[in-house]
Amino acid sequence: MTDEDVDAALAGVGPRLRHLRSRRRLTLTDVSERTGISVSTLSRLESGVRRPSLDLLLPLAKVYRVPLDDLVGAPQSGDPRIHPKPVRRDGMIYIPLTRQTSGVQAFKLILPPRQEDARIVQRVHEGYEWIYVLSGTLHLALGDNLTTLVAGEAAEFDTRTPHAIASADQQPVEVMALFSPQGERIHIRDS
Repeated sequence: MTDEDVDAALAGVGPRLRHLRSRRRLTLTDVSERTGISVSTLSRLESGVRRPSLDLLLPLAKVYRVPLDDLVGAPQSGDPRIHPKPVRRDGMIYIPLTRQTSGVQAFKLILPPRQEDARIVQRVHEGYEWIYVLSGTLHLALGDNLTTLVAGEAAEFDTRTPHAIASADQQPVEVMALFSPQGERIHIRDS
């Protein structure tokens, strides 16, 4: 890698940082409070006035929940494998199956067992989602409708509709999910 390559990679860090912050709807002050990096330093990083260093990029990668490679635009190593790091959120385990943090994202979800009378809390957000049940029985709540899906069944829906997924019984459920934050539908083409 030449000095020009390094300079070009570092020049792209500022716009990436600004894009990540804006996608997460955070202010410079929000990021400053979470990282301990001053607002002026964050501003200079985003505008390209300050050269990024590892001690600044590591806490930013953590706050934005992206690999350090994504911040600096590191070239691919040639290894196509993805090394997912499971995340536990709202009782579910999310396993990311794609590297990119924008566009269509793939996840494996493991939903915990659920008591029959437990309430399913619905959410609304921008995007479109496609789910495929790998094992177990799933309840998909879409507005006032409750659909039960079993292994081998799939569903797709606009996430602007109130929705939630949960185990339909006292067994865990494994689900493959594709999510498009831009609201694009998944298209399957016949060969």
